[in-house]
Amino acid sequence: MAKTPQKLHIKTFGCQMNAYDSERMAEALAEHGYTPTDDPAEADLVILNTCHIREKAAEKVYSELGRVRALKRERNAHGLDTMIAVAGCVAQAEGQEMLERAGVVDLVVGPQSYHELPSLIGRVREGGERVVATDFPAEDKFLALPERPTRSQPSAFITVQEGCDKFCTFCVVPYTRGAEYSRPVAAIVAEAERLARGGAREITLLGQNVNAYRGEGPDGCDWSLAKLLKRLATIAEIERLRYTTSHPRDMDDELIALHGDEPKLMPYLHLPFQAGSDRILTAMNRKHTARDYAELVERIRTARPDIALSTDIIVGFPGETDADFEDTLALVRRVGFARAFSFKYSARPGTPAASLPHQVPERIARQRLHSLQSLLDEEAKAFDAATVGRKLKVLFERQGRKPGQIAGRSPYLQAVHGEGPKDLIGQIVDVDIVSAGPNSLTGVIKSGINP
Repeated sequence: MAKTPQKLHIKTFGCQMNAYDSERMAEALAEHGYTPTDDPAEADLVILNTCHIREKAAEKVYSELGRVRALKRERNAHGLDTMIAVAGCVAQAEGQEMLERAGVVDLVVGPQSYHELPSLIGRVREGGERVVATDFPAEDKFLALPERPTRSQPSAFITVQEGCDKFCTFCVVPYTRGAEYSRPVAAIVAEAERLARGGAREITLLGQNVNAYRGEGPDGCDWSLAKLLKRLATIAEIERLRYTTSHPRDMDDELIALHGDEPKLMPYLHLPFQAGSDRILTAMNRKHTARDYAELVERIRTARPDIALSTDIIVGFPGETDADFEDTLALVRRVGFARAFSFKYSARPGTPAASLPHQVPERIARQRLHSLQSLLDEEAKAFDAATVGRKLKVLFERQGRKPGQIAGRSPYLQAVHGEGPKDLIGQIVDVDIVSAGPNSLTGVIKSGINP
């Protein structure tokens, strides 16, 4: 495809799965002469890997396309060509409409087709056509992608499950990512072993409904997420395991017990509940109640008392009353969260909730979000403050912002920084936590590298 070295710039919007997809796209294109650059102004190919969960996220993509258009015009003035591709969930949802709305776009490719990028780019370059690829190909895209590179970051991601069959009324994922699909165990283990050989010490398993994982095992039977995690825990170089994102209805007894039984499984769980009102949960088609969620948390904390919980919450869902919102605040207070992601409801075209009556006025939704976030901030600060004075094991991943500083993550996924040598990057180190700031913990490294 590319006869001379080409520069590639990928900008990623949204979730960790998109970050993983961006890595895989870059790896696929590396075999065709593309090298990454952080500067879009020098890129021969710009890919915007998009998210469609929130309305503003989609609009950010079109704003970014305006900036890229200016860069393309400037490069053209110097005789340089720039191809612009939009990938991900906005691409999947809007398809041909995106070509019509944004004339600067050469290629639109959905998340199930990015393994076809090299051939799609060839069609654009050689045929001069603008291409839309938003089908759901029959072939397994993961089998079509190249092997992961031999060098890895200390903390790495593996997508093990895609798609969703839950059909929450506010969500576009079933329409942009398709039905639930679980990768075979052997393929995941091979990828994890390769990442481990390359330096990864922590693996996070990704999926839209990751705890709904049911992949074919080497014994020919479907394996649960818990059984997959147990197998990955046998890889000696992998010292930490995580998974995200989970649905409350798919937290089975085996997985809950594993949090208490497997030391490599970190004490952190992202478990969205979305709303604390049973009436709103029914309208959302969540298929659980506030009581179900609270009781599930009690069972998880019985298995792992120190577990840190994070969640997703939507305010202003159609028909939400002040009493419904108070139910959400009550559930937050009852559970207590180390972290949370909270949003105003935004109607996504094509979802059932978009046409529901009694849409909540923007002013009220904004007030509710402010109240909720104030409570969540209090809980997060309290959780972080409780770690001050403790010794935590920190996986250092990179250099910090200040000279002589290194940064990493605690078992509870908190950002931690401290002064230390660069050779501790990629190691798990005992750190004495001395203070908690708004976004990170400060620690003192006294004990060096653990045996």
